[in-house]
Amino acid sequence: MLFFAFCSEAQNPVSTSNLRIKKIAVKDSVVLDTLSIIPKTFSIREVDSSAYRLDFVNSVLYWQTKPSADSVTLVYRVFPAKLNSLVQRLRYDSVAKNLYIKPYEFGKDEAAASRGLFDFGNIQYNGSFGRALSFGNNQDAVVNSNFQLQLNGFLKDSIEIAAALTDNNLPIQPDGTTQQLNEFDQVFLQFKKKNWQLNLGDIDIRQSGMYFLNFYKRLQGISFQTTNKISSNLQSSTLVSGSIAKGKFTRNVFQGLEGNQGPYRLTGANNEFFFIVLANTERVYLDGELLQRGEDQDYIINYNTAEVTFMPRRMITKDSRIQIEFEYADRNYLNANLYLNQEFNINNKLKLRVGAYNNSDAKNSPINQTLDARQKQFLFNVGDSINQALYPTAVLDTFSTTKILYQKVYDTAGGVIIDSFYKYSTNPDSAKFNLSFANLGQGSGNYIADFNGANGKVYRYVKPVNGVKQGSFEPVTILVTPKKQQLLSFATEYQLDKNNLLKTEFALSNYDVNTFSSKNKGDDVGTAARVQYNNTLDINPAKKLQLLSTFDYEHVQDKFKPIERLRFVEFSREWGLPLVSNPATEDILRLSSQLKNNNGALSYQFMNYRRSDNYKGYQNILQQTLNAKGWTMNNQFAVTNFTTQNDKGSYIRPVIDASRLFKSLSSIRLGFRYALEKNEVRNIAKDTVSPLSFAFDTYSAYLKSNEAKKNKWGLTFFTRSDKYPTAKSLVRGDRSYNTNVQVELLESAKHQLLFSATYRVLKVLDKSVSAQNNDRTILSRTEYNVNEWKGLLTGNLLYELGTGQEQRRDYAYLEVPAGQGEYTWIDYNNDGIQQLNEFEVALFPDQAKFIRIFTPTNQYVKANYTTFNYSISLNPRALLNDKSKDLGGFISRFTVQSSLQKSKKSLAKGDFEFNPFKYSILDTSLITNSTLFLNAISFNRFSSAWGIDISNNRNSGKALLTYGYETRQLNDWTAKFRWNLSPSLTFDVNGKKGTNGLYTPAFANRNYELAITSAEPRLSLIHGTTFRLQGSYKVESKANKPLYGGEESVSNAINLETKYNVLQNSSINAKFTYNNISYTSPTGTVKNPSVEYIILDALRPGANYLWSLEFTKRLLNNVEINLQYEGRKPADTQTIHVGRAAIRALF
Repeated sequence: MLFFAFCSEAQNPVSTSNLRIKKIAVKDSVVLDTLSIIPKTFSIREVDSSAYRLDFVNSVLYWQTKPSADSVTLVYRVFPAKLNSLVQRLRYDSVAKNLYIKPYEFGKDEAAASRGLFDFGNIQYNGSFGRALSFGNNQDAVVNSNFQLQLNGFLKDSIEIAAALTDNNLPIQPDGTTQQLNEFDQVFLQFKKKNWQLNLGDIDIRQSGMYFLNFYKRLQGISFQTTNKISSNLQSSTLVSGSIAKGKFTRNVFQGLEGNQGPYRLTGANNEFFFIVLANTERVYLDGELLQRGEDQDYIINYNTAEVTFMPRRMITKDSRIQIEFEYADRNYLNANLYLNQEFNINNKLKLRVGAYNNSDAKNSPINQTLDARQKQFLFNVGDSINQALYPTAVLDTFSTTKILYQKVYDTAGGVIIDSFYKYSTNPDSAKFNLSFANLGQGSGNYIADFNGANGKVYRYVKPVNGVKQGSFEPVTILVTPKKQQLLSFATEYQLDKNNLLKTEFALSNYDVNTFSSKNKGDDVGTAARVQYNNTLDINPAKKLQLLSTFDYEHVQDKFKPIERLRFVEFSREWGLPLVSNPATEDILRLSSQLKNNNGALSYQFMNYRRSDNYKGYQNILQQTLNAKGWTMNNQFAVTNFTTQNDKGSYIRPVIDASRLFKSLSSIRLGFRYALEKNEVRNIAKDTVSPLSFAFDTYSAYLKSNEAKKNKWGLTFFTRSDKYPTAKSLVRGDRSYNTNVQVELLESAKHQLLFSATYRVLKVLDKSVSAQNNDRTILSRTEYNVNEWKGLLTGNLLYELGTGQEQRRDYAYLEVPAGQGEYTWIDYNNDGIQQLNEFEVALFPDQAKFIRIFTPTNQYVKANYTTFNYSISLNPRALLNDKSKDLGGFISRFTVQSSLQKSKKSLAKGDFEFNPFKYSILDTSLITNSTLFLNAISFNRFSSAWGIDISNNRNSGKALLTYGYETRQLNDWTAKFRWNLSPSLTFDVNGKKGTNGLYTPAFANRNYELAITSAEPRLSLIHGTTFRLQGSYKVESKANKPLYGGEESVSNAINLETKYNVLQNSSINAKFTYNNISYTSPTGTVKNPSVEYIILDALRPGANYLWSLEFTKRLLNNVEINLQYEGRKPADTQTIHVGRAAIRALF
């Protein structure tokens, strides 16, 4: 049999290539392969990646926007197996339920006994449940909770269940620096059986089967979908959902800044400045191309601050057109979302679809925005003019030292009051008004942000100059109106025969921007319709020559409101219109024809675009592609002519892109590309050029190695010249020269290198038309990994440089339950008012009652940035025998580790910053800095007898705040000696010498630089696994630098700690510390409580006592209770007691 198997395989050789090239019909969703597809290898010829979505694991293609052609060609590579495949020889049910004698299950009784408190039967599960209570005489009672549960399996015989249930006090937002996200705080429950599926909790709904009803939503609720075969010729598919919307969709469009990678801050639909972006809802487009998220990809996003930063792979310039679509948390009202989609498939020839969507704010169920009767009446009077919903917010309030309050000041002339304004005050007699300010834009307000050290935002009145307002803020709140959006769509898809397809769709929308008001309701309802006909003619089947023809007509009323945009991101730009245009009734006629075979295609498209604002446009596009005999071409010529009521213009875009593969030269590809875009708009009456006009041309040349190999490289050069509008013509203003190099060396497992660099030179040719200056920009990223000599040397390196911007940030301290914060407030000046320089890092949990909240501003500083990270490890033990007694054995006992993480931003002065170590921490040219430098050397690390460890930890940080810089610096040298005197007795000594500094020029009372020296010998006694006793003596001295006060302290501490395990399921842990501290300050100096708090570690001079007791008990194998008691008596102050109780269950 083995012989025949070999013979059969020899006669029918199987290809070992994982490359797939397929031609498929265009359907809603298509299963492409039985194996999982490798990411970044998938592409569809002549189709943009934004038109589809791919499930790589299951190899399923979903169309976002169907192409006009009835079939497309795919190219991708696959893994050797399906990543989530179910592998089994026999089903459990087929054995357990179809045998006469029930099979014996080994370990069944033991497994049932180990389940403890929770039993989910045959369903696989894991998770935890916990509740904790904290209380004391120095804090209020605080309750914390967490719950996590994951389920996966079958209910009974056929219903599949999958669940992820989470409930945390402090929800976690995923980090937007990776391509794939893991959701942390979510609830998800799913039931599946053959042809139906039920989802509850956090659900995602993506609708792409209809043109007018197209959206992606993250919701909380329920969804049910089922597919049923009603008869042999009729199949029904249903999706229905009811939920609470988690966020609101919006779109930001802006132009990039020259050589500025960001971060760029996003704004909400109501011009909100502070919000959270819902994770994984963003779509970032650069020049019409959809980008990928990730530090090694195109961009990263901070979901909590709504900031997008572009990676070195994508250089951002003045020419970059950036569009970002996203959903953000909007909880002004309870928002209900209902959706229904029904599809009937009749004989695989006719498809009928109906979709209904309803999203509405419950105006009587506000959440974050509470409205009184006067505010509701105000919104009624506003009607649909919601941009005028600015409501005054001067509210009389009771005085409190924890509030930001204002007094009303009257401006008089000749004893007559002519004006009034508000002024920040801490006077209980006059501080009576509580205000909230809104940013209305520069020149639209009378107030500016003012820094005065208060714990919160303070604004100051600025008098108008010649009637022109000088500020950006006003004491008003922007009232958000409750909205309602409804959309109903009907679609048909009729396959006349295999070569002819007819599609129709009709949609009706209802959009009310203010459900509080009955005014201006005449523009709420709108309609839209589309008809599309596709014909395929096989001219020469033998040569696979086809003629594809398409007729497409679309009508959209100006009142029609889609859920998301209808067309590709730069549709309006190709018609000489702004990227964001005012709504208008649109009529679009599209006629296209394409002649294609396996080697290429030739297509022509004619479009007519009419708008109710008197815009009329005609577009002709001729496109040619070729892939034959090593040549690849993608050429295009597009001409658009349009007229408006006052203007006429044309948009010309020719593209010539040709490359040649030279197989004789290791498959090197040489290519050339030329592109021109000219949009010239002229006033009909005056023959002047519109400010919206532009023109530029680019010349590109590129040389690339074989992309199929692991070691590859590429070199690209292009130059771009821009013309700007003047009164009568377009004038050339500047030219840029750009060079890009990319190298990937991944073939070796021991040394791997990734390198990319872009260098750009901008030369201004005419200052009268170009707003730019001569500039040079460089972006680079280098990654290197090494694993050499069987693990003797391992490490990695990352180096990155570029140009971006740094945002000045405000911060304030917000009070939270004790133990959940990081800072404590100490009223140094005894005025009862919280100031920013009165908060310190809490050293005990009962003091940690405040968190520090950073709030961004509109102030930016252009900066050069560099990032340099490395990690290296030397382990001679991997190559040498550590048991030998020669020199090699001695060397093998050493272990060396070194790591550095350094990221800095410095003021951009027109030159490059290659050196990541250029500036000292206190240099004013250094804007931000984060450095973590760790070096460690160990001898006899793996010995159970004795060992020595020496390490150095250097940590520094610098932040740009509204009041200036805040800098922290730490440098510690640590030495540790370990000696096991016997199996039960261990002696060790810890020594430390270093410095700890804080530098804040705006708050002189908080500055310090401490020289710290300490030594601690410790003796440990261990009896089996049941008892441990430790005793140590620690002496520590701290001396502040004379420049910052010269305070000194010496502490002598005796520490005792013991732990006793009872019956392997309980433990008692006790600890006692006696610390005697002497503290002195130079005579003649003013007492500095802030520095005193840091030097004394929140204790007091004299005798300090600290003690704790902890009891842990395990119940039912997986339930654990924990009781803790902590106390301290800092010298002359009262005794502080803190108790905690917690219960935790694992299942």
